[in-house]
Amino acid sequence: MQERILYSQNVWVDGKLQPATVHIQNGTISNIHFNKRDTAEDFGDLVIMPGVIDVHVHVNEPGRTEWEGFETATQAAAAGGTTTIIDMPLNASPVTTTLAAFEDKLASTQGKMNINVGFYAGLVPGNATHLEAMLQAGVVGVKCFLTHSGIDEFPNVTEKDLDEAMPIIAKYKVPLLAHCELYDTEVDCGFNENPTSYQHYLASRPKQWENDAIALMIRKCREHNCPVHIVHVASAEALAQIEAAKKEGLPITAETCTQYIYFNAESIPDASCIYKCAPPIREKANNDQLKQAFSTGVLDFLTTDHSPAPPSIKEMESGNLKKAWGGIAGIQFLLSGSWTAMKETLTLEQFIPLVTAKPAAFCKAKKKGTIAVGFDADLVIWNPNDSEIIREEGVFFRYKISPYIGQNLSGIVAETIVNGETVYQNKFIKNKNKGQWLLQK
Repeated sequence: MQERILYSQNVWVDGKLQPATVHIQNGTISNIHFNKRDTAEDFGDLVIMPGVIDVHVHVNEPGRTEWEGFETATQAAAAGGTTTIIDMPLNASPVTTTLAAFEDKLASTQGKMNINVGFYAGLVPGNATHLEAMLQAGVVGVKCFLTHSGIDEFPNVTEKDLDEAMPIIAKYKVPLLAHCELYDTEVDCGFNENPTSYQHYLASRPKQWENDAIALMIRKCREHNCPVHIVHVASAEALAQIEAAKKEGLPITAETCTQYIYFNAESIPDASCIYKCAPPIREKANNDQLKQAFSTGVLDFLTTDHSPAPPSIKEMESGNLKKAWGGIAGIQFLLSGSWTAMKETLTLEQFIPLVTAKPAAFCKAKKKGTIAVGFDADLVIWNPNDSEIIREEGVFFRYKISPYIGQNLSGIVAETIVNGETVYQNKFIKNKNKGQWLLQK
């Protein structure tokens, strides 16, 4: 493979943006010079940094490929500067709760991986005996729900199920990812009578559900010394207990998603199901606390929880939030959406690790998330200072149903390089199928 040499005044090396020339050969970074080489392509003051890593994505293939699929999801990721995703075990059919289902999932990616893809196994009642085989086959973690997942074939676990599975997961030193909402009965808040009201939807899934579930997972983490990861933290009230668990030395990590820091409940219109996700997007004062939790290290990194669905399932015409599929399509906007949301709170230097090195460490992607000699040449070249209004025609995921359409986002991606090959450049997919499996063996 021909050597490629890139120069910018703003290359993310050794934890800071600085002038550097990066050499790429055979899919890896072969050399770095801290000056400009005559033969280098000069990107001026554009930022060259590691490709973005999104460790929380629902691709829905095989079995529900009409919802999304690896071909479109990985193109959209590349268009947003993301070079690696980790795919969740549910919304596909079969759900990834056995080795056979995991092998089906791997087969379904063939010829469709425009970026790198890793995978989680699923924990459901009764499948703990299947975990070991999937862990040995290379999944990077195990996902469970503490409440109904929205998919009947992926039921939520109980404390008994956790006690059975966590010692197995702990042995492999991979994380158990938990959707943390816990409740006995529905909240009587009038949502049934007001199914198009966003405020009634918000009231139907209170912060207490999250707080109680996170408390349970911290307690189980302590009992089993099993790494636990809290996905999509939306309740700022839960931050204190996560912080205390970390100070105690428990192996616990936590994320939030772009939508929980970019949008606020006060400005979400009624009957607009594009905003429905679970937990719900909460109030601005709550979400400002989530942003601050990155500067204190209570939250570890950002993800999208990309969860697309066809218009009929999303109830786009009826606006019925009670019936609508809960999930936001955002795989293309992890970098630009999160940066737009965070740029008043963190410097760019503080922000970059939240979408690169920190998620790379979480999924043990040892050759990703950093620009260093010998690391994979997964790079994004982008302008954090420029902005654009997102339009449907610029969206690469399957259904152009997303609250980010129409938003003015800071951070325009010029080029996305996967394993040394340009996959996305100047609004176009240039090369396909350059991704590789990320298997943890």
